[in-house]
Amino acid sequence: MNRAWKFFQTVLGVIFRHPVTGTTIIPILSDGRIVMVRRRDNGRWSLPGGIVNWGEDIPATIQRELAEETGLELVNIRRLVGVYSAPNRDPRMHSIAVLIAADVGGEMQVQDRTEIVEVQAFPLTDLPAGKLAHDHDRHLRDYLDGVTRLD
Repeated sequence: MNRAWKFFQTVLGVIFRHPVTGTTIIPILSDGRIVMVRRRDNGRWSLPGGIVNWGEDIPATIQRELAEETGLELVNIRRLVGVYSAPNRDPRMHSIAVLIAADVGGEMQVQDRTEIVEVQAFPLTDLPAGKLAHDHDRHLRDYLDGVTRLD
């Protein structure tokens, strides 16, 4: 019994004590505007993104999350902006975000209404910076400053 319990504890530790990997996307329309989504859980604007599913790679996650949250299609990945892994970066859980900047196209339309309230494109001069969800203000600042970050 004790051996089975230790095994069970080890399995739970492996499952629940490791960070979750996800993507955050800076979607850039052909006119240079950046697309953001308003989250249902906290009402704040944020960059689209989400958790990498089992069996999925980062580019596939980017394509899926863009479609689900914005209705847009990935045209081209511009660059890796950074990898953010601080344990407190997301108030919900310890997660690692891979941030990429990408050219996108198509028609903006929220597909997943359980997570997203609205989607909007902002000119660089009118970004809702300073009040974004999670650490997305930092993500956006790093992109705009041309920084590539690993932390």
